[in-house]
Amino acid sequence: MSFDRGRWATGGTETVAPGVHRIPLPLPNDGLHAVNVYVLEQDDGLVLIDGGWTLPESIAVLRDALAGLGRRITEITDVFVTHIHRDHYTQAVDLRRRVGARVHLGAGEEPGLSMLAELRTDVPVSSLATLRRGGAGELAGRLTDGYGEFDPSGWETPDTWLEAGVLPLGLRVVPTPGHTRGHVVFLDEERGVLFSGDHVLPHITPSIGFELGTPDLPLGDYLDSLRLMTTFPDTRLFPAHGPVSTSVHTRVEELLDHHDRRLAETEDALGAGARDGLEVAQKLGWTRRSVAFDDLTDFNRMLAVNETVAHLDVLVARKRATMSEVDGVARYRLSP
Repeated sequence: MSFDRGRWATGGTETVAPGVHRIPLPLPNDGLHAVNVYVLEQDDGLVLIDGGWTLPESIAVLRDALAGLGRRITEITDVFVTHIHRDHYTQAVDLRRRVGARVHLGAGEEPGLSMLAELRTDVPVSSLATLRRGGAGELAGRLTDGYGEFDPSGWETPDTWLEAGVLPLGLRVVPTPGHTRGHVVFLDEERGVLFSGDHVLPHITPSIGFELGTPDLPLGDYLDSLRLMTTFPDTRLFPAHGPVSTSVHTRVEELLDHHDRRLAETEDALGAGARDGLEVAQKLGWTRRSVAFDDLTDFNRMLAVNETVAHLDVLVARKRATMSEVDGVARYRLSP
């Protein structure tokens, strides 16, 4: 969900650690406004964490920002991408074509990328299937329209599929499924920072399972991945959206508390008679401002219903609710 546009998105390049620079790149018609790309200066060139959304204005901002650092776009040797979403991955592929940069992506994203190649569509078919399962078939029908011709150029396979472990440049790759199945974060233990992608964000909670072929329990995966962060020493948080902040552990605890509250609110909605994802979502407030469901855009309604279904499925997994399907719609009740 969107949050107030702050200086982090418009203030230009920021040096956030020795040899590390944050460059916010523009996004088109997006409530997030910008995506942070981090530039790491290496002896043999520049390494990027995330690539941005491939847009003429985005590559121009990146080029100008590097020039302001006394560097050139041709010095980029590698782009390490936290996950497969368009605002992180597609410009990495474009940079490979432009300057020969190598692209690296979490191995868990391979099924989703394969489905993109197979289906050749920008329509979020898996999310629409979850909408229908959540009782929002009419909304799914509206969202099916309006997508243009599929452009496969941003969805080429990476040079390397990343597994858990430490890279030669000193970053630890940590798989963190939830936001997507193959999401990874990069832990720089020497600098004491975490490049968190969309896994841990300072102002918002990321959408859960917005991808092709979502797993059975994406919220369960996400909560496990959040707890995993507390097994590492606390570090500064370098997120993909929002400003740098001082403590990963503090924000993780806030996110875990948020989802505990959300699960309780979801239970309350079931107790008040709601039975499917749409009915529960309509009883909840959305964004930090607690916006009513009916006041959201259709796209954000999709995210809201799908997140609600994810919470309902966790309640079932924890035996706090039961689920049955009627004509393809999941119907939930509190456990006796």
